[in-house]
Amino acid sequence: MSEIKDPLILAINPGSTSTKISLFKGEKEILTENIAHKIEELARFNRASDQDLYRMELIIRYLREQKVNLSEIAAVVGRGGLVRPIEGGTYIVTEQMVADLKKGIMGDHPSNCGGLIAYAISKALGCQAYIVDPVVVDELQDLARISGMPLIPRKSIFHALNQKAVARETAKKLGKKYRESSIIVAHMGGGVTVGAHYRGKVIDVNNGLDGDGPFSPERSGGVPVGDLVKVAFSGTYTYQDMKKLIKGHGGMVAYLGTHDLRVVEDRIDKGDGEAKLIFEAMAYQIAKEIGALATVLFGQVDAIALTGGVAKSKRFVDLIKKRVSFIAPIYIFPGEEEMRALALGALRVLNKEEEAKVY
Repeated sequence: MSEIKDPLILAINPGSTSTKISLFKGEKEILTENIAHKIEELARFNRASDQDLYRMELIIRYLREQKVNLSEIAAVVGRGGLVRPIEGGTYIVTEQMVADLKKGIMGDHPSNCGGLIAYAISKALGCQAYIVDPVVVDELQDLARISGMPLIPRKSIFHALNQKAVARETAKKLGKKYRESSIIVAHMGGGVTVGAHYRGKVIDVNNGLDGDGPFSPERSGGVPVGDLVKVAFSGTYTYQDMKKLIKGHGGMVAYLGTHDLRVVEDRIDKGDGEAKLIFEAMAYQIAKEIGALATVLFGQVDAIALTGGVAKSKRFVDLIKKRVSFIAPIYIFPGEEEMRALALGALRVLNKEEEAKVY
């Protein structure tokens, strides 16, 4: 395919009860919408991956209502779902990937619909379908896989899409290429993952899903294992209860009853000592994780990037900066721009800045 100046790219990001779509002309977002889905409509489907055609029809209907010339779309890029572990990059959606997403080879999740919808639309339009940096991106060095218990190796599950996008932006600010940089990225949202990006690969990162690394607004992070085993076998909690204590009901919400940092900061301002302690402890643990990854990079860190919704809190960011500013310059990217990250992944391929990978 010859290079197209400012090609039209459709980005698709399926969530549990909505599907966000954005249309980009080159790097510029020209249209965006969050299509809500009724719970009763989704309840008709046994699996999340079975919702792909239903969601696709709504997307096409919306685009037609907005008078979008579908024939001008050069590429469709979907949120990468739970495919097999792969290295980072932009991937062509193949029939094998579609089969794995449908089957739920690594689990059934709404994000699986991203690649499925992109593939179906691309076939109808005669263009290419891609996914970019799914959560199962695995570039860990062998040393990082060792946990201390052979039964339980460390896994790479993290906010790969946003982390990679932020690392590229940070490298650009440094006047360097991503594959030539050494950057620590801390994604701070409902979950927290901190990754060591070395020459274009995330060679070490905590599993922010299953109880590893710093605690977050709603996840426990790493806890004392012996005591966790005692709680699990106490007879008080079921397996599902324990999973919720780790993800959803863990972290800040377990201590303070809220995962909203704005509420916590308001309580701090009103003299709530416990709120202040937990708020500072979360920043402390993230800073400690950043410091640990500096050793992974032999202290040769070009920059530290803080991103995610929590990075919108200046008070929280300042607590981290006080502890890690001696390591490297710090860049702040509040929130996350997943739709832009998806579109730019496809754009790099269309502009021949990088080669699309095959699953």
